[in-house]
Order: sequence, then structure tokens, then C-alpha cells
Amino acid sequence: MELDKLLEEKRLLLEAELTPMQGDRFQPTGFPELGPATYTLPDGTEMLLLESSQSVANRLEAACWDSSAGVPVPPLKGMPYVSVLHEGEELTNSLLEAHRLNSSYILGNKETDFFKTLQEELSGLQVGPIDERALAKVVAKYDPNAVLHGIFFSRSELAGGRLRLPRLLSGFIEAEDVVPAESGGVKNDRVAPAASTKLGFGNVPYARTEYVAGKIRAYFNLDLQRLRSYCLSENCERFLATLALWKIRRFLEDGLRLRTACDLALKNEMGTTAPDWFALPAAGELEEQLPALIGSVPEFASPPVTTVEFEPPKNWLKEEKAEELE
Repeated sequence: MELDKLLEEKRLLLEAELTPMQGDRFQPTGFPELGPATYTLPDGTEMLLLESSQSVANRLEAACWDSSAGVPVPPLKGMPYVSVLHEGEELTNSLLEAHRLNSSYILGNKETDFFKTLQEELSGLQVGPIDERALAKVVAKYDPNAVLHGIFFSRSELAGGRLRLPRLLSGFIEAEDVVPAESGGVKNDRVAPAASTKLGFGNVPYARTEYVAGKIRAYFNLDLQRLRSYCLSENCERFLATLALWKIRRFLEDGLRLRTACDLALKNEMGTTAPDWFALPAAGELEEQLPALIGSVPEFASPPVTTVEFEPPKNWLKEEKAEELE
């Protein structure tokens, strides 16, 4: 892999054609009060946003975690992240939280040692323009994934809530020439078909909208120019770039069951839009490099796992939810 040459480029742009694992239909993403995200191109082509950049970021990050063992996957052993404990057991961590280090489970309690440590290490950014180089170095220390996928420290105690790093790695999935495939079903009540549906009884018919498409494509963008602008160590840059490539490869090989009725597969080998000379290495080749790279990064925290004890604040659950739990 020509990683040194790649790190001199401005962007890495990749795309891959996908196809349903079985049949032709697939279930779209549904957005509240919107439904499927359909739109029309100026030439009349009907399009569908199958997976948003926010969702793909979460799926790329999930590739790092072994859910059965409750630890990062073996190639990422020793990579820093923040673990949230509650009564001695891990509750969640920065790799799984949607807002990463800015999760309320991590920063919701301003009295934890970690919150105070962040305040101290970011104190130089309290006044004046934000130095992204200094911010990236602190973020990389505790969770390098948050450098790749972006972070927004919204707490006012951290430089007035101004600290933000945009995504270096982003992706989305679009479907082209889409046509709705309408179907439906019924929830049968074999005991009392005519009983009150408001109370959860009775037969309940429903409609279902899936789609078919001429093409489904996944797109990925790695901002190498901004990565260089953070002035991290050479080994940290190499690790972040390799990690990004591995996440893409792992997502395309193992993470394309997006929903129950949206199970996709890679149709053609991933292509490179820019630079045209680069070919994405196999997952195995990338995995071989990750352990040595992790051990070579001077920015990383030691020990790599930072723990935070979560104490639920008063009234943190809505009243009806609290009653259900009781």
C-alpha cells in the first residue's frame, strides 16, 4: 500500500456499487415526519438517500467493536477510547456513543476526573480563535476515532461550547432510478379480531413501501488535506489513514445489513475516483498494519482506556419511563 504517497493527496474519493442480497426490493431509511428521503435530479432521475452520512459514520465506528466480547476487535487492541462505568460494569463507551466524547454519559457530570482533565488540557483554547491542531491532539489522545468522525464539545465549560472538529471520513449510500414497491400485511388477532385496536387488540392491516432501483452506490470521502493540517505526528497520521481505509473495507464486507429488509452486498470491486492511481487494499492487509501503528503513536493516552463513572442525574428519565422501569 502506497500510504506515504496517498497522504500527500488532498482527498481520497471512493465509490462502490451495491445490490440487494436477495431479490430486488430494499427497505429505505425512514425519517420522522418525512418518510423515505426521495428527491429528483434536474434531469428527472428519481433518487433515494438510502443511508445518510450520520448513519454511515455510526456504522463505520461500530466496525471497531466486538459486541460479543465487549471489547474492541483484536486488530485495534491498545487503541484509546473512553469507557463509561456504572456500579462497576461498563455501561457504554465513546466508540459506541453517537456523540462520541461529547456523550452525556461521558461529560454529563462536570465533577468527574475526566471532565476536569479535559478542561485543563483545553484551557488554552478558552479565549481567541480555536486552534484545531491543539484540539485534534487532545481528542486523538483519548479517542482517535473522534478525530476521524468529528466532534463537537457543546458544554459551555469547554471553551464556551465552541470546540468542533469536522469529519475527516464521511460516506453515504444513494439509490438511482428508484420506483416504489408497494405491499402490505395485517397483524392478526386470532382470539378477538374485532377487539379494540387502541388497546392493542384486534386485526390491524398496514401498508408497506419498499423500493427497487437501477443502481445503488456507496460513496466515501477521506479529507487528507485537513488531516495534515492538524500537524499530528507522522505515525498518528498513518494510523488514522489506515484505520479509515480499514473501516470502509470492514463496513462493505460485514456491515451492509442496514435493516431487516435492506440487506446489501458489494456488486463490483470498489473504485477510486481520486486519486486515480490508488486501489483500496484488502481488509487483511490493513489489519496486519494496525497493531504496530497503534503502538507507535506518541499522542495516545497510557493506559489507552480512560474510565468515567456515570451517576444518573435526578429526573434524568421521563416520568412515564421511570414508572415502567420500576
